[in-house]
Amino acid sequence: MNRSARPLVIIAAFAGSLAVGLLLVLWLSGGFRGIAAPAAIGGPFQLTDQSGRKVTEQSLKGKPTLIFFGFTHCPDICPTSLFEMSEVLRAMGKDADRLNTYFVSVDPERDTAAVMKNYLSSFDPHLEGLTGTPDEVARMITAYRVYAKKVPTKDGDYTMDHTALIYLMDKDGNFVAPFNLKRRPEEAAADLKRYF
Repeated sequence: MNRSARPLVIIAAFAGSLAVGLLLVLWLSGGFRGIAAPAAIGGPFQLTDQSGRKVTEQSLKGKPTLIFFGFTHCPDICPTSLFEMSEVLRAMGKDADRLNTYFVSVDPERDTAAVMKNYLSSFDPHLEGLTGTPDEVARMITAYRVYAKKVPTKDGDYTMDHTALIYLMDKDGNFVAPFNLKRRPEEAAADLKRYF
């Protein structure tokens, strides 16, 4: 080792041992107790599907689940995502029955069960639309860490700015990861079948 590098190695070793020592002291003194774990995604909710049936977090159990949050007045992202989900469901064939797929409205003021039913008639019949009172929807949005905000438009109406992820939940209703639809439907379908 050349002489000019030796002081740097000594300083680095000292700094490393100091950091380890401080972490050990914090751990022994219980200093990590106040640090919160990362927020979980998911939790209790109660909404209504497009046929008027109640759907809760218990409805997710037993099958893997895809959940997409959006609204029926959405001009592009929502219909595109629902079309892509429909293509994956088509590629799954009969196995689509072994999957829950939900479109959850972030706009309960306009998206009644009847509106959701009419809107979803353009997509795969496995897709279920969920809505509820503003409070019920807000609870689910909070539980799933979804961003949703009303944005006024020039004509006096409004649109919704919202998270555009597809949530993949396992058979126990636990969040797995965002699900990637930007690939061939057959590839996405094969990926989903791993969670049966």
